[in-house]
Amino acid sequence: MPQVLGIVDIVWRGRNIPVEAGAKFTKGGLQSKAVAYGRKAGRADEFVVSEITAVTNLERGQRLGNLLARGEDELQVVCDTGQTFVWGDAFLTDIPEVTGGEGGKIELKWAGGEPEEILA
Repeated sequence: MPQVLGIVDIVWRGRNIPVEAGAKFTKGGLQSKAVAYGRKAGRADEFVVSEITAVTNLERGQRLGNLLARGEDELQVVCDTGQTFVWGDAFLTDIPEVTGGEGGKIELKWAGGEPEEILA
């Protein structure tokens, strides 16, 4: 029976960020867009931004400011099926809410260009 994706690890700025189940990403890059002209259909390329979303938890002694520091840096999405997606230009897009009573949940959202895919 083949293994399918189960666990996703996030490495942001060289630090492993423990995340809850359900992390997701949309791999950005070029995609075809339908273009109608006359009674014909054509296609034109357009660039789509990568989007990555994961939920982590606020831990005792953790500096929230370190996690949320602005600017671009490297983000890795490491899949238990052997794929690693690496964005060298990733950045956080929102200032997240920290939810009390639920383990201090923090939903992190990144954006970036087209990632490099590495297969282990």
